[in-house]
Amino acid sequence: MSKQCQLTGRRRLIGNKISHSNIKTKKRSELNLKTKKIFDSESGETVRLRVSAKAIRSLDKVGGLSKYLKKNRHLFT
Repeated sequence: MSKQCQLTGRRRLIGNKISHSNIKTKKRSELNLKTKKIFDSESGETVRLRVSAKAIRSLDKVGGLSKYLKKNRHLFT
């Protein structure tokens, strides 16, 4: 299973760590992924998703999974 949010599609960030002597080494910033059971009030089903902490906060703000999917339709086309 890839380290990717199933709602937002976010992946880990890859960049360079630059030391004081300007030596560049690769570094990865991992996502804060959680496996959550999310209840969809419209369909009455519970869905198990692997989502980032940012997506969980967005779900709480919008008011549910179905409303989130309707609002962010552009992410899934």
